Amino acid sequence: MKVIGKGVINEFKAKHADARSQVDSWLAEAEAAVWETPAGVKQRYGSASIINSNVVFNIKGNAYRLWVKINYKNGVVLIKKAGTHNEYMKWSIE
Repeated sequence: MKVIGKGVINEFKAKHADARSQVDSWLAEAEAAVWETPAGVKQRYGSASIINSNVVFNIKGNAYRLWVKINYKNGVVLIKKAGTHNEYMKWSIE
């Protein structure tokens, strides 16, 4: 997949160094992945939340969240937000 919005991840890693390796692992997997449907995402990340074309991944257990929008047809993952669980609770994901 082509991942867009890596600046969001870089800012997140600067603030939350304890999650750096998990985020880097997710990014490497996302770039190597070929997700054609939400089912493909769920097959690899069973705890991911699918909301229309949006996906919220758990990072470092339940401590952090990563919100992306996926265009399956074009193979693009747009990183929307990354934050703590409390920050995630305030996001308006549609």
